[in-house]
Amino acid sequence: MRDINRIILHCTATKEGKDYSVETIRQWHLKRNFSDIGYHYLIGLDGTIHLGRPVFKQGAHTKSENKDSIGVAYVGGLDLDGKPKDTMTAMQEIGLLQLYNSLNITFGKLSLHGHNEYSNKACPSFIVKDKYKFLIESQDLQNN
Repeated sequence: MRDINRIILHCTATKEGKDYSVETIRQWHLKRNFSDIGYHYLIGLDGTIHLGRPVFKQGAHTKSENKDSIGVAYVGGLDLDGKPKDTMTAMQEIGLLQLYNSLNITFGKLSLHGHNEYSNKACPSFIVKDKYKFLIESQDLQNN
């Protein structure tokens, strides 16, 4: 098993309200010469957590940052005009928190980051450290 220290959150950069399957995104990534879908998990509009690339395999989601991370994407991230927007549904929020807790139980304390922390991109269309400040502060308290 590889050494995992963090979760990097992405969006699929698709318009709000339109759901996409793991298989559709896998096909997009295969056309870009990836060996599989780049993300380990995909959170659908209804909050369902779908398995992507096996977690024991290095992802292909954040250039130069895949070795020790798990890539999670939520479907959405663009408004109807195609501009970056936090489009997470309430169910996607719940799904992410459930997945975050499960991964922390499985792999130990993992930090949570947005793709935009490592790249000049809007993805996941919000600032993770602002939106999920309560998770990050909770981890800081546990580490002290």
